[in-house]
Amino acid sequence: MQLRIDKYLADMGIGTRSEVKQYIRKKQVQVNGNIPKPEQKVDPDKDCILFQGKEIGYVQQEYFMLYKPGDCVSATTDATHKTVLDYIEEKSRKDLFPVGRLDIDTEGLLLITNDGKLAHELLSPKKHVAKTYYAKVEGKVTKEDVVLFSQGIDIGEKALTKPAQLHIIASNEISEIELTITEGKYHQVKRMFEAVGKKVVYLKRIAMGPLVLDEKLMPGEYRRLTNEELKELLHESHLDTI
Repeated sequence: MQLRIDKYLADMGIGTRSEVKQYIRKKQVQVNGNIPKPEQKVDPDKDCILFQGKEIGYVQQEYFMLYKPGDCVSATTDATHKTVLDYIEEKSRKDLFPVGRLDIDTEGLLLITNDGKLAHELLSPKKHVAKTYYAKVEGKVTKEDVVLFSQGIDIGEKALTKPAQLHIIASNEISEIELTITEGKYHQVKRMFEAVGKKVVYLKRIAMGPLVLDEKLMPGEYRRLTNEELKELLHESHLDTI
């Protein structure tokens, strides 16, 4: 694979392509010890690229597990709130994005990547990738609710929700549950409980497909995916067979 040197450095967050061209003109960029032209092509696997004397390696794709805290938005930019990308400090790529969305007050697992193919496969309605949530619910969750959720819930749309697996951890005035759904309608978990006369007061996503939130992570913390986690995700999305 060969890339223009200005694209190479822009991808790695050094600056925009026009800014990178200025750095090249100011002789702040070297390729194998020589000053390149902006249109020069380089091989990330063979060439040594320096910017201001520091070697800049090329990373094509990155994958992070973030424990999204409350009061931040699942977006790349926002004028009024901190975004999930603001927490990823060790990124090499400038084109990262969250795979899917969690409401501003919802915590838990978010995959952050620049792998568009993987994101598309994980979010495609046709794939029915399972998402599991832990929730605290105002009102006693009952076995009858378990049955209703397994049959699909009327949340005011044309069709019932797809069957969902509801597990009761504790049934009290504030119940604790785990819920696995295979679709991602707007405010779906909250709307499903509202449909049976209850209110979600705390919501955290703990799994998406085979990816499970690392118990060692605290809200706002993140880590790179392990090779095994990435392998399982690619298998889930069938990208390992392409």
